[in-house]
Amino acid sequence: MKRPKEQFKRLFRLFLTGLLVAAQTAVFSYVWLNYYNDKLPVPYVERGNWFLCALFALLLLTFLHSFDSLKFGRYRKSNIIISQTIAIIFTSFFTYLIIVLLSVGFVSVIPILLMTTVEVLITFLFTIISDFWFSKIFPSKKVIIIYDEYDPEQFIAKLQTRKDKFRLKELINVSVGLEKIEEAVKESEGVIIYDVHAEMRNKLLKICFENNIRAYATTKISDVLVRGAECLHLFDTPLLLYRNNGMSIEQRFIKRAMDIFVSFIMLILTSPIMLICAIAIKICDKGPVFFRQPRVTLNGKVFNIHKFRTMIVDAEKDGTPIPAQDNDPRVTPIGKFLRASRLDELPQLIDILVGNMSLVGPRPERVEHVEAYTKEVPEFQYRLKVRGGLTGYAQLYGKYNTHPYDKLQLDLMYIQNYSLLLDIKLLLMTVKIMFMKESTDGFEEKKDK
Repeated sequence: MKRPKEQFKRLFRLFLTGLLVAAQTAVFSYVWLNYYNDKLPVPYVERGNWFLCALFALLLLTFLHSFDSLKFGRYRKSNIIISQTIAIIFTSFFTYLIIVLLSVGFVSVIPILLMTTVEVLITFLFTIISDFWFSKIFPSKKVIIIYDEYDPEQFIAKLQTRKDKFRLKELINVSVGLEKIEEAVKESEGVIIYDVHAEMRNKLLKICFENNIRAYATTKISDVLVRGAECLHLFDTPLLLYRNNGMSIEQRFIKRAMDIFVSFIMLILTSPIMLICAIAIKICDKGPVFFRQPRVTLNGKVFNIHKFRTMIVDAEKDGTPIPAQDNDPRVTPIGKFLRASRLDELPQLIDILVGNMSLVGPRPERVEHVEAYTKEVPEFQYRLKVRGGLTGYAQLYGKYNTHPYDKLQLDLMYIQNYSLLLDIKLLLMTVKIMFMKESTDGFEEKKDK
């Protein structure tokens, strides 16, 4: 069952992006021409004004892209609004710095603040309207799930949270045979291949390709490794090169240099905040300021991670790990604030500076968790090809209670596709995730495959 409108989805997103950037740039141009241009030693004329508007539009597009703010119809409205709001704030900040430089002196920040407020309002209204039209033009797809030996019950529960994207039409086990599966595929608008063995999955993908049916597939470790492979054309048989050594020497050098520079600057800038946090913790219950705990990082090295203490003293008296829960009674009053604001993570800048951690990387897990996860998923140790990070792919795109296998795949996606630009993007995305409630969900024990 084909949906010809699907091919225009990207064009529609591009149209919405252009419309949004044009509206926001128009607001900036009004503020620039009426409040700031005449503050310049030599006010700009036509070309200069056009250049500055183009610069604003470029900055806005850069931040919108960095915060994944342009995925209309893919992410929820709340996600898009938060992302675009942060992008606008960043754009306004850097735009004001440019205006200050051009004016050769400080100018009033009030017009920029008013402009930011208006643009956030535009973002809110624009996202609501665009989401409405997107759902009308591109309604949710009727999909079938094809599965093998593993029960897709938990995956279906996740699917139900995005009814704006998917409507489950049928659940089919591969045991019914390819002929019946092909008939069902032709009558669907999308196919989700859930944890099917490689041989059968290849056949299913070819069926979907032949019938122009969109296919989704849950990934395996080998799929993630393939994504990081390099295509070689040494002769007329294509080859994929799997380097299998994590990051290259050059990448490690650049990453470490960025870690040292950023952590050193951030320690200086945040030292007053850290001092206030330390005093507040002492006043709260007179206990230790810092919380130290053994964690595992690059090549299995164990180190003591540093955080501001947010729980009562001896929260784990017998040494048995007790995962944090939502509304955990062990969390102190000041601890609740530190956790909500992520300020409890600031001391980890010291761990980054001394080389135990990186700004971006797989979250360093507790020793006992690594041992337990590795027993369940032997490949979990693959995450140790790089230093543990303050933030990372799995933290941004997963949840606190994400299954170890899924967490491993997300972290491997980062390791296999590392670049400096990816690190910068993930650092910017971390600002966004601080405002997303999902990232603070408590840990719950889960039974999974």
